[in-house]
Amino acid sequence: MTTTSSEPVLGLMATPVHTLIRREPVCLPPQASIREAAQAMCEQNVSSILIVEQGLLFGLVTDRDLRDRAVAAGMDTQRPILDIATLAPFSVGLHSPAFEALLLMARHNIHHVPVLDEQRIVGMITATDLTEQHSASAVYLVGEIHRQHSVKSLQQASARVPRLQQSLVEADASALSTGQIVTAITDAITIRLLHLAEAQLGPAPVDFVWIAAGSQGRQEQTARTDQDNCMVLDDAYDATRHGSYFKALARFVCDGLNDCGYVHCPGEMMACNDTWRIPVRDWIELFAHWTSEPDPTALMLTCVFFDMRAVHGNTALLDGLRANVLERTRGNTIFLAHMVSNALSRQPALGLFRRLAPLRSGEHKGTIDLKLNGIAPIVDLARVHALAQGHAAVNTHERLLVASEGGPVGEQSARDLREALEFLASLRIRHQARQIAQGLPPDNFLDPQEISNFERTQLKDAFSVVQTLQTLLGQQFEVGRF
Repeated sequence: MTTTSSEPVLGLMATPVHTLIRREPVCLPPQASIREAAQAMCEQNVSSILIVEQGLLFGLVTDRDLRDRAVAAGMDTQRPILDIATLAPFSVGLHSPAFEALLLMARHNIHHVPVLDEQRIVGMITATDLTEQHSASAVYLVGEIHRQHSVKSLQQASARVPRLQQSLVEADASALSTGQIVTAITDAITIRLLHLAEAQLGPAPVDFVWIAAGSQGRQEQTARTDQDNCMVLDDAYDATRHGSYFKALARFVCDGLNDCGYVHCPGEMMACNDTWRIPVRDWIELFAHWTSEPDPTALMLTCVFFDMRAVHGNTALLDGLRANVLERTRGNTIFLAHMVSNALSRQPALGLFRRLAPLRSGEHKGTIDLKLNGIAPIVDLARVHALAQGHAAVNTHERLLVASEGGPVGEQSARDLREALEFLASLRIRHQARQIAQGLPPDNFLDPQEISNFERTQLKDAFSVVQTLQTLLGQQFEVGRF
């Protein structure tokens, strides 16, 4: 049965975009005037116009563009609409899941997304089309974040993230989707903090890109997380002339993230640490050292910084760095041997005869650390396979897909790992949602008694899959499959 947009959030995950299209697209040629666009939007009762030339999408004008770029700026309304348009706008495919449109809106703080059937324009969907879905609140929360003018007001906006995660759990959203949505909020807060910092300090003296690492880099965050980030600076950077600016910028953002609930990294793997705020040339030297002399410290750092994703700035700086790094890891048997050993060091919480093995001592005695002894081993496996193949994927699900396509992991094994990851991550998210509902700080420590016998059996199965694939990884490396 086809789900409809009036169903809960899950409908966005399964429903194709075309089911949300309400009408034919309203289009104008590039030569049309701003006044003509306003008249057409008024007559057709729409909030946007598509600019089309020879049947191809050229640009987009929204009611906000008319207000901010034309009326408020005192622009002559006889000028062409191209003067106020967004050119080459983001779009989604006709048969894409509606969730893809939602995520696009949340990530880029936009409210209108054209729908294409290959290159043919078939319609437009807006954030309003998603308002009946709980997860649409992510779009509006991102918009609200971008309107804040102080760290204090950002704190208030970020305080809504736990409730958003609860809503997604109540709607039975997948762990993959939940991680992407929650991470989109973190990205928005980070970008807004960067804007506030630049408003205070002035524009950056040289190009830079702000990088999310760790779970934010992989787009796998939950409501319980610390921050892992860094900065890649253009090689025109000079410490004497530019150092104080970027130090102040990074400190403002990292402290702002901490105030918003993304606590400072205990290991200080943050851009406010001088070590992780350096030009491209120095990053290349660091990765060269880590891959040629992979000692325990280097391996620990690679687990964080191989999961890098650009959040704001000149993304080409990261693209060049990533290409250099992947060239060094592909076929590097010595480095990969150490990575495999490191990946096998974190074992799932499963003992003899497939019995669950909770922690035996400490503050969390009797619980299972779903992150350290469940999710992290899968993340490590996926990372090794991506680096071995020199593939740029960062998200764990995407890395496992790559591993099954011509890599040493078979399609069925990769599918089993993805399903194990989805189950473990969902278990973790639901556990955190229960804690949030009880007014407790969310954590990763699950008491097996919290879940049903059926779920405990699934938990054992998931751990068994991880154990099997860890064994396979060791065997593959021993016979030179990498």
